[in-house]
Amino acid sequence: MSPAACELARRLAREAEAVCRYYLSNGKRAGRYWVVGDVRNTPGRSMFVRLRESPKGPAGKWTDAATGEHGDLLDIIRECRGLRDFSEVAEEARRFLKLPRPEPQLVSKPVRSVAPAGSQEPARRLFAISGPIEGTCVETYLQHRGITRIHHGGSLRFHPRCYYRPDEHLPTETWPAMIARVTDLDGRITGAHRTWLDPDGFDRIRLGKAPIDTPRRAMGDLLGNAVRFGVVDDVLAAGEGIETMLSLRYVLPTMPMAAALSANHLSAMLLPSGLRRLYIAHDADAAGDAVQATLTQRAEDAGVETITLSPRLRDFNEDLHIFGIEALRAELRLQLVPEDVARFLHSSTVVAV
Repeated sequence: MSPAACELARRLAREAEAVCRYYLSNGKRAGRYWVVGDVRNTPGRSMFVRLRESPKGPAGKWTDAATGEHGDLLDIIRECRGLRDFSEVAEEARRFLKLPRPEPQLVSKPVRSVAPAGSQEPARRLFAISGPIEGTCVETYLQHRGITRIHHGGSLRFHPRCYYRPDEHLPTETWPAMIARVTDLDGRITGAHRTWLDPDGFDRIRLGKAPIDTPRRAMGDLLGNAVRFGVVDDVLAAGEGIETMLSLRYVLPTMPMAAALSANHLSAMLLPSGLRRLYIAHDADAAGDAVQATLTQRAEDAGVETITLSPRLRDFNEDLHIFGIEALRAELRLQLVPEDVARFLHSSTVVAV
């Protein structure tokens, strides 16, 4: 791209939302994205344009999840106006940049009481007002990720209009969400984890999550606690992600499991008394290596045997999605202790969720 084109793209990016409102008028804002059908302004939700710079990329970059097309705001202007030569695109971009912008309207906001950071009560309320996942987009989301039998033991719920606020400067939105309860060793709810979902379905770019900048967030007291599937006896499998542990539960539906939600929280997760053996579901990255070492040392200091479960790809959900249930079952058969193979690994057992 020429220096002149780069400068035009930068100037447009500073006003990305205004560009989208003008040229992609059939779309709408969704968090930090503008969502529309395609680059030619067709109504729909396949294409999303980043409105603000983030760790994921600069403002103005867009991707069409249906076609794989991508580009910047100059491409949007070219396609929407049917222009061929860059000189025409540049002239149109300069014309747009000279247009007057409407003055923002200041709206007074009601004063609301805010729970302190880390407060557990909002998490308990959110989980209480949420409903079963059966027949909802939570079930669809997990099934698209290969988890066709969801052995969650009541730890997951669905909220059809869960609040999402991009940051303190932007208005609150609502999206459907998977709500996971975070509990302590006594089963008390200490927090909740929210995964906002796309109500229009699954695509390969966002993997079914809502087109917002941070589709996963946790609230409440997380340190030492986890999203738990099943009641721990003497054996436990623990890992980072909810989808990772649900993938293992698909194969091992009676083995108690815990998702700590992040590498740092997994390394600090409290171990239940009476635990004899801990399986660590290892994510194949640097953070996963560090967690494995830290948690192994903590468990061994407490007299708990530790065994690492290693995926073939990045994590066990990717293994399940790419290779299928039988391949994952064969993979785990080689890594489990023989007595746990007999105890937990059943080829055709169906366990109620």
